[in-house]
Amino acid sequence: MSSKKQKLILIGNGMAGTRLLENLCKQDISLYDIQVFGSEPHAGYNRILLSPLLSGEQTLDDIITHPLDWYDEYNIEFNSGKTVVDIDRDNKRIKDLDGKQYDYDKLVLATGSDPFIPPIPGHKLKGVYSYRTIEDVNAMIAVTKTGSKAVVIGGGLLGLEAAYGLQKRGMDVTVLHLQAVLMENQLDVTASESLIASLTEKGLCIKTEASTKKINGDVEVESVQLTDGTIISADIVVVAVGIRPNIYLGKKTGLDCERGLLVNDQLQTSDENIFALGECIQHRQKTYGLVSPLYEQAAICADYLMGNDSVSYTGSVTATGLKVTGINLFSAGQFLEDDECKVIRLSDKEKNIYRKLVIKNNSLVGALLYGDITGSLWYQQLIESQEEITPYKEFIMFGSDYLPNKNGTDKTLIAA
Repeated sequence: MSSKKQKLILIGNGMAGTRLLENLCKQDISLYDIQVFGSEPHAGYNRILLSPLLSGEQTLDDIITHPLDWYDEYNIEFNSGKTVVDIDRDNKRIKDLDGKQYDYDKLVLATGSDPFIPPIPGHKLKGVYSYRTIEDVNAMIAVTKTGSKAVVIGGGLLGLEAAYGLQKRGMDVTVLHLQAVLMENQLDVTASESLIASLTEKGLCIKTEASTKKINGDVEVESVQLTDGTIISADIVVVAVGIRPNIYLGKKTGLDCERGLLVNDQLQTSDENIFALGECIQHRQKTYGLVSPLYEQAAICADYLMGNDSVSYTGSVTATGLKVTGINLFSAGQFLEDDECKVIRLSDKEKNIYRKLVIKNNSLVGALLYGDITGSLWYQQLIESQEEITPYKEFIMFGSDYLPNKNGTDKTLIAA
């Protein structure tokens, strides 16, 4: 790499972008002059903690991960509240919403994703929100001070966390989910039934196989009407039915895109000087909406930008937990079985415990734990490593503490 500093521009100050900066700062950051553009008027924050922010369990200061003085400490020029609207690849230059232009040698896109709002009649009424940013949360909190009834459309991870947060603020919350299974991307029927029972005990109203026909109101939300004619009163409606990679800039400038920005194993786009990571990318046909893969991508991208040509991102095993107080849930890998899989289950209805392990070709490929998540980290490591588990397959349900000793004798199984 030339001794002359290169100009590195990062578009996106979310969790993927800030982790990339952290990894660069651990190395010789003096190789680059770095500029960061974030469309939100905030320093870096932990988006995962929007749920405790909504519930009132944490404050905005609690979830800030990279305050303004952090950027100053590393001589990073941070442009908050500035939206980049164009990329001139031929001249290696970007333009912001005000028309100001900035040159780059290397450009990284970490533009994240946008919430998907289906075109339900009434979705533009005042009081309808997505659940993605600090501004969304602040607006929702404002409604809780005067309103009493909330409807959350979507029983996935974000929807359930939004419902819990609104309930903690004193609202009467109904969750509407189109599928029969809650969190169908992470749970099977048995785990979903247990989750519904637990959430109902906590005071949430859960309606599965509920299709929303329209949101009623003249100017503000008044109610939600289902296709079966049911009408549910609402002062606020939160739509949390999924996200879509934000590929606007990449697509506009002619980068190769499908569902996300296409990247290789070094996180390069179809332009060798433009990299991308996080929720906006598509790598080996996969897109990712969880934090762990974003962090893995950030490490690889930083190393490559620092001149390590040998690094390679080969994909991630995703693992999910639910951050609703009192509910222990873990899901990783392939949780649904097929003809090529062997499934081991443990169910204790009295203790509300359900554990399911999916094995394929003598390796663990999936784990679903509800009520007792003991061993979740070990299971995730086994899924990632694809280690041969034949020597201890009969013990695997009980966790690593109950594996045979190295001398071949078995440990005593101690009841929990």
